[in-house]
Amino acid sequence: MQNFTNLERIEPPKRASNERKKDFKEIYEIFKPSEAAAQADRCVQCGDPGCHDKCPLHNYIPYWLRSVATKNIALSFRISNESNPFPEITGRICPQDRLCEGRCTLHEDGYGAITIGSIETFISEEGFKKGLTPDFPEKFSDKRVAIVGSGPAGFSAATYLMRAGIHVEMFEKSDRPGGLLTYGIPNFKLEKEVVFRRYKFLQDAGMKLFLNVEVGKDLDFKELLENYDAVFLGIGAEKSKKAHIPGENAENVFLAIDFLINTQRKHFGEAFDPKYEVAGKNVVVIGGGDTAMDCIRTSLRENAASVKCLYRRDAHNMPGSKKEFKNAKEEGAEFTFFASPKEILVNEKGEVIGVEMLKTELSQKDGSGRQRVEVVEQSEFRVDADVVILALGFDPHPPQFFYENGIETNSWGGVIADEKLESSKPFVFVGGDCYRGSDLVVTAAQDGKMAAEAIVEKVLATKVR
Repeated sequence: MQNFTNLERIEPPKRASNERKKDFKEIYEIFKPSEAAAQADRCVQCGDPGCHDKCPLHNYIPYWLRSVATKNIALSFRISNESNPFPEITGRICPQDRLCEGRCTLHEDGYGAITIGSIETFISEEGFKKGLTPDFPEKFSDKRVAIVGSGPAGFSAATYLMRAGIHVEMFEKSDRPGGLLTYGIPNFKLEKEVVFRRYKFLQDAGMKLFLNVEVGKDLDFKELLENYDAVFLGIGAEKSKKAHIPGENAENVFLAIDFLINTQRKHFGEAFDPKYEVAGKNVVVIGGGDTAMDCIRTSLRENAASVKCLYRRDAHNMPGSKKEFKNAKEEGAEFTFFASPKEILVNEKGEVIGVEMLKTELSQKDGSGRQRVEVVEQSEFRVDADVVILALGFDPHPPQFFYENGIETNSWGGVIADEKLESSKPFVFVGGDCYRGSDLVVTAAQDGKMAAEAIVEKVLATKVR
């Protein structure tokens, strides 16, 4: 180990931008075993590893780096899967520069962080090639838990409940499982067979998956309370935030999640709304997070005439992953910083023709070190557009059955829960975006893991409810 003095940080090869824009396939290659071993061998094996601490799942990163360096793939696979319900997914989509790699000692010392995410992906993919699979018990207890929603939080909860020998039945309102992983994250970041493969492991181990079943509509929530030992809610946050400016309700102003879902449905061959087609159009995306980058890069692949991103801060302060910003620039996106929308401009037919923007600047740092965005008065300028996509984040949208069953929410719609993620309704647990608001896949996975542990503790100690 500690071979960082002889070997620089290397990322896996990715396809050329002019080629990858032609399709929705993943852009990064998987490390070869020798490449993964060499990169893992750069690890200094910290006594107090920042990568482990910064990871929401607290993955045992130095341990599986050491086993990759010694080419013990079976041990790497076992360690990686122990703390993470789907490491080959988080390896692909986590913003490692803000999490594990951002706290790597080598990054902080200027040597270049270990390529943790790419090695994490390699471990699972190499393990699968060798026939390794996640472990589940052969015998299960008589306890059953219902999971509402198949996104990252429910996915994780199901994994850890089943590992503990609890029967799981999952209810998903869409045609396919995965929630955000399937319909919200484009294929060029996460091909869907990667998601479905993990679901097959769960189903092979005994999980029952019910698709096209919306709880509260197709199935009464009270039936879950009566027929299961506990319920986990992982329904996500589906209410898109708006800019609250004139013109934002015009026909060709899209909410990011609607645009991404309909594009994914089209690629699945499912029914979709053709109004979300952007071929030949000038697209403007407002926002600076990973969802904004997803919309930008999707629009480019959908043959938009041009794609511009408008963001109210600068590139350094963009909340998304640096690699996604870099990939979007390589693929032809244009960026305008220090710009805030004032009005969506429409013609006499109500069609979008542009966005009136205001220039912004950042204030002096306050006591916490944060800089506020301040609008520069009388600084209006226009950006022409045929389509505007608002990528401003999401809020929970509590369904009616919450109120009918005593599941309390806070002022912005998030489910109120205790430190073990149990809601105000006994035996009903929660996790992910419907609890914390729009956040990362890895934080949703940690919620599902924590809730599963609490459910196991409670239901196995309860003889009669």
